Amino acid sequence: MMTREQFLKLCATGTVGALAAPVAAARQPSTPRAFPAGVTAAVVAFIQQSRFDRMPANAIAEAKRCLVDGFGVILAGATVRGSAIVRDYVKATSAQGASTVLGPDRMSAAAAHAALANGASGHAMDYDDTQLSTTPDRVFGLLTHPTVPVLSASLAVAERLGVSGRAFLEAFLTGFEVECRIAEAINPKHYVRGFHSTGTIGVFGATASAAKLMTLTGAQTAHALGIAASLSAGLRVNFGSMTKPLHAGRAAENGVTAAELASRGFTAGDDGLDGEWGFFQVTGGGADLARIVPALGRPFSIVTPGVSFKPYPCGSLGHPTMDAMLKLVTDHDVKPEQIARMRVRAGSNILNPLRYATAKTELEAKFCLPFMMSSIALRRRAGIREFTDEFVSSAPVQAMMARVETIFDRDIEARGFDKMRSVVEVDLVDGRKLTQASDERYRGGPERPFTRADLHEKFTDCASLVLPADRIQRALDVIESLERIGDVRELVENLRV
Repeated sequence: MMTREQFLKLCATGTVGALAAPVAAARQPSTPRAFPAGVTAAVVAFIQQSRFDRMPANAIAEAKRCLVDGFGVILAGATVRGSAIVRDYVKATSAQGASTVLGPDRMSAAAAHAALANGASGHAMDYDDTQLSTTPDRVFGLLTHPTVPVLSASLAVAERLGVSGRAFLEAFLTGFEVECRIAEAINPKHYVRGFHSTGTIGVFGATASAAKLMTLTGAQTAHALGIAASLSAGLRVNFGSMTKPLHAGRAAENGVTAAELASRGFTAGDDGLDGEWGFFQVTGGGADLARIVPALGRPFSIVTPGVSFKPYPCGSLGHPTMDAMLKLVTDHDVKPEQIARMRVRAGSNILNPLRYATAKTELEAKFCLPFMMSSIALRRRAGIREFTDEFVSSAPVQAMMARVETIFDRDIEARGFDKMRSVVEVDLVDGRKLTQASDERYRGGPERPFTRADLHEKFTDCASLVLPADRIQRALDVIESLERIGDVRELVENLRV
């Protein structure tokens, strides 16, 4: 550490000035830089102007499909240990409120805390929907799990206010669009540097929905977005732990908090998304403004490019590979004891996020290709009953995972990240080698979408962990006729124990 005498000597000799000069020079860009501008104003205008009556019928239909999936995964996710811990935290820190916490126990809390608990449950199994990419440079991980943060915030505020089903759908679609357009616009460096977009960008969707339901003014809405920009958080280092689903919960909670504060006159920067110090520049190094400023609602992202629904409760980047493995073992009737070795060839967009070489817990297994392959090899399925600590840690699974190798494939990498591409290779003990490429038209995606029956089956499987059988069908009926109910509390009553 420099003493006072040393500092004075440097001042006297002019050395301090010489040392400071390069720093000052570095602060002066050699050429003018263009920073994002006009985005906050565009988002505010969209939130203010969105109306249910102006929303296209196909957007409303897709919204209800997302709600069927979203409520199902919230109910199922409420049964895991991490979600129970979050609920215990809410019980300890929040008085009873007007918003329901869904799950195995009847519970209510303040709106922000209910949004936290439901949001964390909704992402707990990594079974929630995924925003689709439109161009090869928008890696899948950059885009969000769009429904859960927005749904959790919308439900908490809508129930507290007792709004109609139409108002709830209007707010949900508004927030969903804001979230997806921000994720589409931000420089992909945002994700590559380690941000988890469901947390960092989901907060803006949750804020938009809450602001819509609270009928904030334009100025209040801008301040809410500014508050959200400072509350935005979530790092990929926490993939495979309880903190990943917490990102979705905090996004929902912080969105409600931002809108609540702004409604009371709390202020923030008017341009939270813009400029040198705004969200886009600071966390992503810029944005492609053509993907958001003129694009909001034109068309709605929920329709084009849409979302994909998950057939497996784990990282979506592994789903086409799992389907390839399932096809291979069923087409050739491969028994577990016949497998000598397995290899998965893929690009960095799949291998980097699915980063565990072996899994010890079900949370790690959600980001572990060797487990995904092993579950399919052993049981020919990988559902909510396979993603458990007991199955993951079992001797047959641990032994099978040791036979799986993941390989970076330059040819697959060169084809871009707009699709989830991979090749599965299996060596059998009798010397045969079997190969199966993943189908780019993956289940749940736009080219092979879930049918209504598929969604109902998934909802029933998820909800059966919490709700009795007769309640499950009633819940589905209410969700699918949501625009006709006068008070969203009718929906909540059919989803709670």
